[in-house]
Amino acid sequence: MNDVTTEPTATAEESASGHLLGAADIRRIAAEAGVSPTKKFGQNFVIDPGTVRRIVREAHVGPESHVLEVGPGLGSLTLAILESGARMTAVEIDPPLAERLPDTIAAFMPEAVDRFAVVNRDALTVDPANLPDFAGDEPFTLVANLPYNVATPIILTLLERFANLESFLVMVQKEVADRLAATPGSKIYGTPSVKLAWYGEASRVGTIGRNVFWPAPNVDSALVAFTRTRHDGDADAAAHAESLRKETFRLIDAAFGQRRKTLHAALKKTVPAGTFEAAGIDPTRRGETLTIGEFTALAEASLRLGDADAEERS
Repeated sequence: MNDVTTEPTATAEESASGHLLGAADIRRIAAEAGVSPTKKFGQNFVIDPGTVRRIVREAHVGPESHVLEVGPGLGSLTLAILESGARMTAVEIDPPLAERLPDTIAAFMPEAVDRFAVVNRDALTVDPANLPDFAGDEPFTLVANLPYNVATPIILTLLERFANLESFLVMVQKEVADRLAATPGSKIYGTPSVKLAWYGEASRVGTIGRNVFWPAPNVDSALVAFTRTRHDGDADAAAHAESLRKETFRLIDAAFGQRRKTLHAALKKTVPAGTFEAAGIDPTRRGETLTIGEFTALAEASLRLGDADAEERS
C-alpha cells in the first residue's frame, strides 16, 4: 500500500450521498452538545469524509465485519464504519460524547442504528466480561482514531485481553506509528515495536495531514495496519503462552530500560546464569538488535533454567 498523505478530499456529492460528517456538521453537533475538544482526552475530531472513508477502506471492513472503535468522539469515523455495513461497538471515555453519539447515528444513518452500540468506558479497562459482544471466539477488528497519549497502551491492552482481536487499522501520531512498525536495528525500535511483534505483524500504510482535524494538532498522523499471527490454541497452550509472554515482556522492559547497555549488563540481575548460552544469544549485543523471536528464546531459557534452579533448591 502506498504511504501517501491525505488532506481534506470530500466533495459535496460524497457528503450528501454518504451521510458522513463534514466540518460544519462537527462544529454544529459539538455546539449543540456543549462539547469542546479537550487535551485531557486527546481529542482531535476528524472533519473530512474522505479521510474516514480511506481508514475504513484500508481496514478492509464490510457487512461481515465485527468492529470495535475506541474514541469515536463526535462520530465521524463511526458513521464511515457503519456505512460499510459492519456491526460495531464504540467505546468512549467522555460521558457527554457517549451520550450524544446514538443521536448522531439516528440522525445521519438511521438504517444503521440496529448495528451500533456505545459503551461509556475507559478503553484501558475493557475486557470480555464488561464488553460481552466481543467475548468468545468470533474474530473482530479494531478501527480507531486513537488519542495520541494512550495509543500504545490501548493497543497492547486490547491484544492481551482479547485473543479474538484479529486485526486493527488505527490512526495515531506519526512518531507513534513509526515506533509501532519499526524493525530491529533502527533508532526508533523499542519496547512498543517488540511487544506488538509478539502478537503479529504491523506496517505503516499512510500519512494523514493536520488539516483533516478540528482542532488541528501540532503533529502529523499516520495509519498503522496490523494482523495477528500468534494463536495459542487450547487452554494448556494458552496458559504456557501467557507465562512466556509475561517473561518475554519483562526482559524487553529490562533491556530497553537500559538501552545503551549490553544485554549482559542490562539483564545480569534479571535472568539465571546460563540463559544467554542456552538461548544462543550473544550477551554483548544490545536489546535494540534483537527480534521478538530472540527475546522469546531468552525468555524460554530463563523460565527453563529458573524452574531447574527452583527444583534443585527444593
